[in-house]
Amino acid sequence: MPNPKTTRPTLLDVAEMSGVSYQTVSRVINNHPYVSDEARQRVELAINALGYRPNKVATKLRSKSSKTIAIILFGSWFHGPVQIALNVEMAARTNGFDVILMNVTETQVQVVKALQHVKGWDIEGLIMIIPAQSLPIEEIRSICGDTPIVHIDSFTSADVPSVSLDDGYGTEQVIEHLISLGHTHFCEISGPLNWVNAHIRHQTCIQVFEKHGLELPVHIEGNWTTAGSYQAMRRLLEDHHQFTAVVAANDNMAFGAMRALQQHGLTVPNDISVVGFDDIPEAAYFPPPLTTVRHNYIQLGLVGFEYLLELIDERQTPVRQRLITPRLIIRESTIAG
Repeated sequence: MPNPKTTRPTLLDVAEMSGVSYQTVSRVINNHPYVSDEARQRVELAINALGYRPNKVATKLRSKSSKTIAIILFGSWFHGPVQIALNVEMAARTNGFDVILMNVTETQVQVVKALQHVKGWDIEGLIMIIPAQSLPIEEIRSICGDTPIVHIDSFTSADVPSVSLDDGYGTEQVIEHLISLGHTHFCEISGPLNWVNAHIRHQTCIQVFEKHGLELPVHIEGNWTTAGSYQAMRRLLEDHHQFTAVVAANDNMAFGAMRALQQHGLTVPNDISVVGFDDIPEAAYFPPPLTTVRHNYIQLGLVGFEYLLELIDERQTPVRQRLITPRLIIRESTIAG
């Protein structure tokens, strides 16, 4: 799979080049007085070097009465969705917007009720973080009318405004890493396959193994939790499945699998290599430190919010899917098989 590149510099790119937070970049752009001369100069140099053009939408909207967006979130008890929501909210507040947050379950009834509530509010736009997508896009559009909507880590259709993690690329990278170490027999503990990203990761696993002519992995569907993965791995071991590498759908699931392997008398990575996804803070410190796919949730939230601003400003903005490229982080939980 190709490694997609961002074609237009973002606020986050300016922050990275200038070595300051993106809140500081926003203050410089908006001529906020409480910024040091040194920081202001670094930001201005980075803006010029990157050719960054500040989004004028936030300034325009200051004359309106609302300055409010809504976020509909499912999965607030999981690392990924809550990190996305927090970073959208931070980007919005940095740009002077209020945020209304609604937590929902994955049932269609709850999502429909949330959309109906949102339709009655005075909001400029809506961010939907519903990775377990159970509602057709046509129904969402029929409820929300012309309200600008950006779906984050949800839909992957080309005709839906969306920003997503490139789960296919991340999955390919981590499996190619294991194959390069000589592993040929795998176990995959996936996330719930009704989640968009879990489905993409699972399908990419199959594609990569088929490309290399390898036997398809032993697969069991998990529920994103440490406890669920622990029980799944215990069942696999009790059924005497043979494998030298485990691909877990997130870091917490990797931890659960590692605990079950340890109790079965197997060591990681000497007997079994294990990988995860997300790169949560604990991943670097869990014994052994976990090889994982790092997802940039700050960039995901910021790009999602900036895309929403574009749609608010110009309803005819071309619809496109924006992909955020993950990064493989190799640590001590993987060795040659």
